[in-house]
Amino acid sequence: MENKKVVLAYSGGLDTSFCVKYLKEDKGLEVHSVLVNTGGFSHEELIGVEKRAYELGVTSHTTIEETANYYNSVVKYLIFGNILKNSTYPLSVSAERVSQAMAIAKHAKTLDADYIAHGSTGAGNDQVRFDMIFQAFLPEAEIITPIRDMKLSREAEIDYLKAKGVNMDFEKATYSINKGLWGTSVGGKETLNSNGYLPEDAFPTQLTKSEAEELELTFEKGELKCVNGQQFEASYEAIQYLETLAGPFGIGRDIHVGDTIIGIKGRVGFEAAAAMMTIKAHQALEKHVLTKWQIYWKDQIAAFYGNWLHEGQFMDPVMRDMEVMMKSTQQCVSGKVFITLFPYRFQVNGIESAYDLMSAKFGHYGEMNNAWTGDDVKGFAKIFGNQNAIYHQVNSEL
Repeated sequence: MENKKVVLAYSGGLDTSFCVKYLKEDKGLEVHSVLVNTGGFSHEELIGVEKRAYELGVTSHTTIEETANYYNSVVKYLIFGNILKNSTYPLSVSAERVSQAMAIAKHAKTLDADYIAHGSTGAGNDQVRFDMIFQAFLPEAEIITPIRDMKLSREAEIDYLKAKGVNMDFEKATYSINKGLWGTSVGGKETLNSNGYLPEDAFPTQLTKSEAEELELTFEKGELKCVNGQQFEASYEAIQYLETLAGPFGIGRDIHVGDTIIGIKGRVGFEAAAAMMTIKAHQALEKHVLTKWQIYWKDQIAAFYGNWLHEGQFMDPVMRDMEVMMKSTQQCVSGKVFITLFPYRFQVNGIESAYDLMSAKFGHYGEMNNAWTGDDVKGFAKIFGNQNAIYHQVNSEL
């Protein structure tokens, strides 16, 4: 391996910091770190991560800005599908890993890298997602995964780095935090077992707002375009702005429990205020403007789409087919959604849309009808229930 090139998927956290030192000093490789920003880093943070990479000893460090493409190719369809894994998790990390892996593989190809590496453990989903994308886009490069191969604990990584003279905030490193456009995952000792909740200080965004606030979200063909009257050219910018308004309420926190790709159960904490609010607001608007069969079939498609994405199968061509269907359903998903924010929660108060099928000119549910007569309903009910009536008369002795 001496002096050969390795491209490392790098975030600046504990795992990838370990990988830099191990690959360079123990394996003698020329390390080229790559950070793919999918909306989780500020400009100042990116500068800090780059500085840290060079301090650790990388030969080169590259930052790839992928937020816009990540939204357009992935997040947009998570909104169209109102996708929450196990009705809880907005795929905060699993969705962005695909975009990151593809960008890293393309960069490694330009460097003519001999190896490509990532800091995933052997017990999570990311190892499969990265491996599958790297194999598809860069089959000629060998994949190196030090944390997985050596079965390292976070404590072992910290001890190694301390022995190498690395100075970093190891107390903070006890929690694994992955931040992106669609939310932030938080893993720690509390999520390793079936019981236990993350402490307040483990969440990156602290509760600083306590007075209720009113919020207005405007969607155009299923995409968030306006927040409290402020128009955004790019929907991902509207999502980022929404996070600044709702995050300080501690909204969107939870712990997801689900089946991993490798077959074991896993728990992960997360905070995703903008993601949860966007999905729930979008879903409320859809309930008013889509027909019941549009909603039904889109739900079936979305459930499969979210699960297949979660399992790293974004490149399956069936995903493109489902995206076409979901996009088609969004033609009338335009209007305003009204929300109230409270500490740790929010409520959707209602919607306004030119496409609202709950139109007063047809009637008020449970009160009066304007577009049909009582006799119309009597005849409809008789015919609609005819098959059941015949069955029970023929089989009256059953």
